Amino acid sequence: MILTELFLIFMKIGAFTFGGGYAMIAMIQAEAEQNGWLTQEQLVDFVALSESTPGPLALNMATFVGLKTGGILGAMIATAGIVLPSFIIILIIAKCFEKFRKSKALDGIMSGLKPAVVGLIGAAFISVARTVFFPSGVSFAALSEASFWVFLSIFALTAVLAFKKIHPIRIILLSAAIGIGAGYGLEL
Repeated sequence: MILTELFLIFMKIGAFTFGGGYAMIAMIQAEAEQNGWLTQEQLVDFVALSESTPGPLALNMATFVGLKTGGILGAMIATAGIVLPSFIIILIIAKCFEKFRKSKALDGIMSGLKPAVVGLIGAAFISVARTVFFPSGVSFAALSEASFWVFLSIFALTAVLAFKKIHPIRIILLSAAIGIGAGYGLEL
């Protein structure tokens, strides 16, 4: 039963989420929480792990959620579910591209989808940021916790380095090193 559920849910996510992996985070989060597959912290960990491993974010997330809920077969089923709609859509688009390339309806669809994608990405950002910066809930007490300031510092440093066009791998490695160092410092 879980394998069928994984396939159908990830196929729905793959079919109805436009804008790539970041736009899918909100939908994956909603489905994983609704079905009791992941906690909010586990989801944030999976996002971080998915960002740190090669491959598309959504594909990695589907694989990780499938692995956690249904083992190796669950990982394969969830991955197939999220990939299948895109594969079919790309085949159809390739077949019909020339016919619809200058379509006003297609232009209208794309104009409507772009703001929705930005909204989904923004919602995913807010959800993940809330879990990272305020794991115990949003309160003024959280502002006095050392972990909040460590996370905020790493976020700010990452943003500055990204705008300075530092290679993302260097930023990830630096952030991981700071996080490890800060983690040991916070335990003392």
